[in-house]
Amino acid sequence: MAQQQGKASMKRSKPSYIYTIIGVALVLFILGVLGWIFLNFQKVGTTLRENIQIHAWLTTGNQKKLDSLTAYISAQPYVKSWEYIDKEKAKAIYNKDGNESWDKILNENPLPESIDFFAKADFVQKDSLERIAADLLARFPGVISEVQYPADLVVTITDRARKFGIALLIIAILLSAVVIVSIDSTIRLAMFSNRFLIKTMQMVGATRGFIARPMNIRALINGLISSGVAITAIWAVILWMESYIPDMVALRDVKNYVVLFGSIIVIGVGISVYSTHRSVMKYLKMKLDELY
Repeated sequence: MAQQQGKASMKRSKPSYIYTIIGVALVLFILGVLGWIFLNFQKVGTTLRENIQIHAWLTTGNQKKLDSLTAYISAQPYVKSWEYIDKEKAKAIYNKDGNESWDKILNENPLPESIDFFAKADFVQKDSLERIAADLLARFPGVISEVQYPADLVVTITDRARKFGIALLIIAILLSAVVIVSIDSTIRLAMFSNRFLIKTMQMVGATRGFIARPMNIRALINGLISSGVAITAIWAVILWMESYIPDMVALRDVKNYVVLFGSIIVIGVGISVYSTHRSVMKYLKMKLDELY
């Protein structure tokens, strides 16, 4: 009898789950879009920092010293990529930038040789670059005349990235709180419409575990469905944005997407199951008169 009552309870509660799935999916979609924006912002910031070129201007053409310098730079953990620029390459770069050639005026190439390298994003900060420059100049006196990089640009990017990152973090925390409360309220509202069915099952002898188990399983399934709907919608938005801004395709990162979509599934399923179980236990502890 209790088993039949439990099945009847689940069947009659199905219509309310449709609205629950839609409501939870909408909230997860909003959270996912913000997460995608945040991850893209980090990716853009990393790309900008790693595209800042650092020049180590050379004062000597001694091959042995140059080999020692290139070996040292290539072995450093902060170096993403590097290139040795001789006078001919320097001239080609100079001419490529649209500058007038000096061939008709000068007999010798006045451009210095250099080792140009790009640092990893974590090291592209004012203090880090100053330490790198000081280290190179101290280790290779008479080989490097100057270490040059756009210091003002580094400060600007770092400062704006920090401010924007803090703003996004605050928004993410507030939105996460809203998401948790919204999903919890949606689930509780759905369970409120089933409170008499839950109590009836208890009154005919069903145990708490017997009553809660199918509803928790249903909540788990609903959470997965809601997460799947949200992820599908987010992916559609991403593809739509990339169709209008093709350069955004370069920002794709499989690891970031795994983290983003995995978080959506965990949040959707976790809160759905927790809120459902808590609501069921609440109504089981209440007296029949308190349900009205």
